[in-house]
Amino acid sequence: MPASILNCLRACSALAALVAAGFALSGCAGMSDTVSPAFADPGKYELYDCKQLETERKTLASRTVALQKLMDKAETGAGGAVVSELAYRNDYIAARGQAHFAEEAWRRNKCRETPPDATPSVSTPQRPVIKPAPKIQ
Repeated sequence: MPASILNCLRACSALAALVAAGFALSGCAGMSDTVSPAFADPGKYELYDCKQLETERKTLASRTVALQKLMDKAETGAGGAVVSELAYRNDYIAARGQAHFAEEAWRRNKCRETPPDATPSVSTPQRPVIKPAPKIQ
């Protein structure tokens, strides 16, 4: 066999293996809803008050969105499904699990969102008035 055919066969088999791995790992994506609490500590939020839980919920929500965007971006490239699974999936599942337990603690404590007008307003600092120094005669 000519060398060019062997190189083509090697490249095709590597690509086929990569695609197969992507399909195998993408099957895990559907399990994330049921598995996510397994990657988080269920007692982490037991002693949090409502204010702490509110901050934590917002942080976890933004983290989950950021990881989802990274996974979506990774999947657009060559071998992206594999990269997405290997690089971001575990963090995504852990964040979802933490969000689940934070949400449970939120409901258990009967917390409510802080209304936007209830937050203390921060006044804009005023510039000090600088008077010119008196002239010495």
